Amino acid sequence: MTQKVVAGLTMSLDGYITGPDDRPEQGLGRGGERLHYWVFGGPWSYGDTRGTPHEVDQRYLSRAFASAGALIVGRTMYEVAGGWGDEPGFGVPVFVVTHRPAERLVKGDTSFDFETGGPEVALRRARDAAGEKNVVIMGGRELLAQYLDAGVVEEFVLTIAPILLGSGKRLFERVTRTDLEFERTEVIESPFATHIWYRVRG
Repeated sequence: MTQKVVAGLTMSLDGYITGPDDRPEQGLGRGGERLHYWVFGGPWSYGDTRGTPHEVDQRYLSRAFASAGALIVGRTMYEVAGGWGDEPGFGVPVFVVTHRPAERLVKGDTSFDFETGGPEVALRRARDAAGEKNVVIMGGRELLAQYLDAGVVEEFVLTIAPILLGSGKRLFERVTRTDLEFERTEVIESPFATHIWYRVRG
C-alpha cells in the first residue's frame, strides 16, 4: 500500500457542512444533524448516538478507517465533537492543529497530539506516524482549505446528504485555488448519502 493524503467531508445538496449556529453543544448547527443520518442509519440527537449505519455506509466507514494510519483535525472540530468522548475508537494517532498548546491525551486506543507548528508540521508528523497507511484529513473547513490550497490532498471523498440546509458553513468557501482538478473515480450510494471519490490534481 502506498501512502496517500486523503480528505473527506459531508455536504448538503446546497453546499453546506453545517447548519446555522454551530457550536460545541450543537456541532453541526441547527438541523445539521441530518447531514449525518448516514452515520447513524437515520435520525439521531446529540444526546443519543446509538444508531447503526446502513450496511453500505458501514462498508464505506470500515474501508476508510482501515486504510488510515493517522488522522488530522482542526481544534474547532475536536472541541465541537467533545473530543469524541472517553473512547473515540479511532485506533490511530490523531493530530489536532491548534494555536493553543495542550498536553498529549490518550483515550483508549487513540492518542491526541496538539500540534502548534501549523498544518505543514502536523502533516509531516502524521505521515511519519501513518507508515504505509493513509493520512486522513477529517476537517474542519478551514483546515481542509489550507491543505487543498497547499496541493497535498491526493484523494477527496465527498459525501452528499440529500438535504437542504439553507445557510451555515459552505464547504469550499475558504479554498482559494481554482486550478485543482477533481477526477471522479468511484461512487457508492446508500439510502442516506452518496459517497463520491475523486483523485485530486493541481
